[in-house]
Amino acid sequence: MTRITQASGRRLHITIVSETFPPEINGVANTLRYLCLGLRRRGHRVTIIRPCQSHESKRDLSEAGERLFSQEHIVTGLPLPGYGELRFGIPRPGFLAALWKRQRPDAIYVATQGPLGVAAVSTARKAGIPVTSGFHTNFHAYSRYYGAGFLEKLLCAYGRWFHNRTALTLVPTRKIARTTADMGIHPTSVWSRGVDCSRFAPHKRDQALRQQWQLQPEDRAILYVGRLAPEKNLGMAVSCFERLRSLHPNARFILVGDGPMRKRLAERHPDYIFAGTRRGEDLARHYASGDIFLFPSKTDTFGNVVTEAMASGLAVVAFDDAAASEHIRHEDNGMKAQLHYDEGFVDHALRLADQPTLMNRIRAQARLDALELDWAAQIDQFEQLILNQPQRNHSNALQQQGISLL
Repeated sequence: MTRITQASGRRLHITIVSETFPPEINGVANTLRYLCLGLRRRGHRVTIIRPCQSHESKRDLSEAGERLFSQEHIVTGLPLPGYGELRFGIPRPGFLAALWKRQRPDAIYVATQGPLGVAAVSTARKAGIPVTSGFHTNFHAYSRYYGAGFLEKLLCAYGRWFHNRTALTLVPTRKIARTTADMGIHPTSVWSRGVDCSRFAPHKRDQALRQQWQLQPEDRAILYVGRLAPEKNLGMAVSCFERLRSLHPNARFILVGDGPMRKRLAERHPDYIFAGTRRGEDLARHYASGDIFLFPSKTDTFGNVVTEAMASGLAVVAFDDAAASEHIRHEDNGMKAQLHYDEGFVDHALRLADQPTLMNRIRAQARLDALELDWAAQIDQFEQLILNQPQRNHSNALQQQGISLL
């Protein structure tokens, strides 16, 4: 078995393959942004392979003057069903084989499970290049929200086949580690997420923005940030807010993001504030200007918005899952309900709205705890995990496990 061990001061060539990448806005792209920045700051050479994005034009892929990658290769992309603004890459194994023969990476990280990811894993295995995968998205669970629940078992089998062809699968939480183990995916290792506490911070609260939302200082701004899509359980957030507003008529619901549900929600709730997609400092300003943050999702593998809300000094209400299961202590730095207890989710939001002392204490503690979630530590862990994994004996491993693609 071969291992890659990072020698002191050695600069490595790491290739990241993903169907999504900044400036697209989603959890995977956000994670890859900080991963690339961290690796580049440590002197590593980072190559990105991704599909052409929708409506792509000249892009500014830098952060404070730092480029996210050393080199980029773009392949043909087609719209992803149900996510028209995202694309999956058309596999080009011959291109990848020739590229990696000329410029052989030390390690490859495949962040997504689409056709481009499959081609990358197959090509890397043939070339003997260590390849690690990431379990970023519960696509098998999403199927039930798009009228295709009958595909869930097939998608689980596909995910098992895909990830078990890599040396290691990185998962964002301990709960997802248990989920993937139940799916038959192994080995796995937890690689969590950091949060940029210099970008997301309470001092960016904007009273002028709150006035635009027609809020008085004592009124509550209830915030949601994320994709406006069925799998995000937005019906729960709407029900929660309507209950809260019945007791606090001056509360406002602000939804930051876009997606297929926006039009229908806006038609049914014209009094809600749909802020659309926000980026950078503008996004940070919207976070910090809220009071209570609702995260109703039961399908996210992590949910970067939870830690961003904590860093911004918001009182988060979430289910005991994903990032909340890892980082929220109930009634200390946030509120979390049992996964199948919807009424508890609503009750927690009402308590925060009714008890400003509790809400403010939780908001302050959330910020303090977010300061401990440093991206630098996560980059260090990523280096150790991806660069020190043995190559698996794939020729008979899957047969021994009884794993097959249905």
